[in-house]
Amino acid sequence: MKFAMMTKLSLLALVISLSSVLWAADAPAGGAIDPQKSSITVRVFKAGVFSAFGHEHEISAPMQQGSFTENPGSVELTVDARRMRVMDKGISEKDRAEIQQTMLGPKVLDSEKFPEIRFRSTGIERLGEGRWIVLGELTIHGETHPVKVHVEGANGRYRGTAELKQKDFGITPVTVGGGAVKVKNELRIEFDIVSK
Repeated sequence: MKFAMMTKLSLLALVISLSSVLWAADAPAGGAIDPQKSSITVRVFKAGVFSAFGHEHEISAPMQQGSFTENPGSVELTVDARRMRVMDKGISEKDRAEIQQTMLGPKVLDSEKFPEIRFRSTGIERLGEGRWIVLGELTIHGETHPVKVHVEGANGRYRGTAELKQKDFGITPVTVGGGAVKVKNELRIEFDIVSK
């Protein structure tokens, strides 16, 4: 389950990217994201025959900086991978620290070698009043791939979700006990973004 944290990190980065893009779609001429009022959460789910013995992971990914413009709509965002934190409830501090170390270490994020997670928007599709799909490129662990985020909001505050597959970013879902307990390939990113 420790590798599940790695997956959460990827998902969290995606959410951050999508949030930034949404602001670009319906913000004033331009501005910045307020990292203190914004939040990104990555959720990793369990699977397998004995999944009841495993646990799901929740990771917090604080934003380092971000900016956006309305015309043309664009967003750029950076997250310091070294500041990501495992927030799992119902586990010991020792287990949480071990999961944290694995997530940031060379087997997953390798945050010392790749300290930044970056997002750059490539397009925004308006679905209706206060609703968008944001397309962009997300870079994690030195790999860049396209992402798609669903966003809703208004007046400088945007919420939404995105789903990622770990394997798309070169992450192998963690398995324990020969696969009896494992982490799903799919992850969900949830975000609440506030502009300055």
